[in-house]
Amino acid sequence: MKVNDQTVLAASGDIADFQFLQEIITQKQIDEDCRDDGFKLKPKALHSWLTRVLYNRRSKFDPLWNIFLVGGIQDDEPFLGYVNLQGTAFTETLIATGLGGEMAQPVMRAAMEKKGGLLSLEEAKEVILRCVRLGYLRDCRGYPKYHLAVITKDGTSVEGPLMIDSDWEYAKTIAGFE
Repeated sequence: MKVNDQTVLAASGDIADFQFLQEIITQKQIDEDCRDDGFKLKPKALHSWLTRVLYNRRSKFDPLWNIFLVGGIQDDEPFLGYVNLQGTAFTETLIATGLGGEMAQPVMRAAMEKKGGLLSLEEAKEVILRCVRLGYLRDCRGYPKYHLAVITKDGTSVEGPLMIDSDWEYAKTIAGFE
């Protein structure tokens, strides 16, 4: 979800809970725009707000069953933060949720270590495609479509839905699982 020109929100988990918070965040951004005071919802502020909201809901025994990633540019510095349904939050250079934390994160870390630093946009897109393909081919609940958020100092954009190239022809040769 593109929040504004400097902030993007990604979520995994329950779609209804995400839509609930999406409406609130969209209204927060509309309120900011109506004030016309030059301030926008910044990534660190959204991350902090999500931490409080999710912790509050957890404390009421009515958690929102999501994991949120907040990305953006603040003070000319990149920001990437994680918040889970308990309100636990941290920031990092590289984050993945769910099964991606175990399968995709090592692939992304290896690509960064091989290069010796941050990846270019094209290199990052290549690695993300490899990670989505890896998750899709190894998870029975995986889906071959994904969205890609790009955050630069010039603004944010969300591309997609993008499709991975997968070939299941080899499955015809597997016997014994009919």
